[in-house]
Amino acid sequence: MVHHQPQEKFHSIAMMAVSFKYWDDCIDPSDMEAMWNIPEVSNEWLDAGESRDQKVHLSRDPDGQPFLTQIEMKAVAEIIASRHFNSQIDLDMICAIAELESDRQPLAVRSDKKNKEPTIGIMQLSIESAKWLFNELGYRSYNVVRNPELLYWPFVSVYLGAAYMKWLSNYDQKERTEEFIIRAYKGGTKKATHKSTLPYWKRYLCVKESVYSYWDTKASPEDMEELWSHPEVLKEWTKSGEIRGKVRFSHDNKKRPYLSRVELKAVAEIILTKHFLTKHMKPTCLCALAEVVSLRFVNGVGPRTGIMGIDYSTAFWLYMELGYRAYRVDSADDLTKPFVSMYFGAAYLVWLSEYEGRERTPQFVVQAYISGPKNVNLQETGPLWLKFMQALGNYEDIKKYASSHFLIEIREFSVLMTHEFFFFSVGIKGTAPFCKR
Repeated sequence: MVHHQPQEKFHSIAMMAVSFKYWDDCIDPSDMEAMWNIPEVSNEWLDAGESRDQKVHLSRDPDGQPFLTQIEMKAVAEIIASRHFNSQIDLDMICAIAELESDRQPLAVRSDKKNKEPTIGIMQLSIESAKWLFNELGYRSYNVVRNPELLYWPFVSVYLGAAYMKWLSNYDQKERTEEFIIRAYKGGTKKATHKSTLPYWKRYLCVKESVYSYWDTKASPEDMEELWSHPEVLKEWTKSGEIRGKVRFSHDNKKRPYLSRVELKAVAEIILTKHFLTKHMKPTCLCALAEVVSLRFVNGVGPRTGIMGIDYSTAFWLYMELGYRAYRVDSADDLTKPFVSMYFGAAYLVWLSEYEGRERTPQFVVQAYISGPKNVNLQETGPLWLKFMQALGNYEDIKKYASSHFLIEIREFSVLMTHEFFFFSVGIKGTAPFCKR
């Protein structure tokens, strides 16, 4: 549990005549059905002895206060983000704020000396803020003006908390950083850079790291088993003391989780072997693209989501229109899962390599992947291509391309290449694929 600052305190909502024993007391039937339809939730509930034809008990802490499990919390955030925000809200951010603000307790109320009006619910919003979001910004899926007690409902609190975060993310018509959003959520926009909100930001990073920064929360059991079976990954994880069921991501000095190069290459190899074997794609090229677009960060960089920087609309199109359905993409958060991001990144690369029915050069594919196929200008490929080649050098010896198949003249930056750069060549009559030397 998160310990809150001394001046803050939680009050029992029994004082305010609001009390929940069951999920059914604080949720619409359609939302309840959506919860049951999430496998992780239904498995957790069934394991706890719940059933669809009975009311579902809320979990309770030692003090008797109801709280959402981490699985339930993630599910609520996922449903709200998908339904109301086109899956463009960071689920880990929502969950970490809920952890910090209320310990995931729907009946939490907090007041302090500075703010006369208490904050309520999982996301700790005041009634005044909720009414402002409803009246001024048009977030009216739940009528909190007519019934303020709806703020105690998990779905309503997360819906309005996410709405406030979205507003903060573009405050004053400027794209804001995660740090600005979190600190402004705590202290208001005027305190977003004030020293008073810095401790909150640091606590947020600790919560996000400790609760949501494990491989096991971002990969299926089957994919985790594949990683454990990979010799290089096994060696690396054994050396760092990882244990099954709780494998930590590496973190940079800003506490951002990222994949090691060994992990990244293993994910690429596993995805290509399982789902793209007939395409004979090279894992090293996928890794180099990941280096360029995401710096290997699990959540991506800026507007680019996940290690391969694939946005939700592109992944959904690949899933629905081109039939790449080995992994589901119900929300943008799914693309922060390394295997999912790698899968759709590889699918997009395959599509780009034959864009508009023509075999495309690697220069075209790299620029199209990063900037979009309609924005390719091969006369200005230089910087992107050099960055890609530099990244590729982390995974293979790029000197081998200095041949008739691959000629780079740095001064004029003319490149002569073949399709074989991105893909293995395949021998005649079904012989095994090999890397063109």
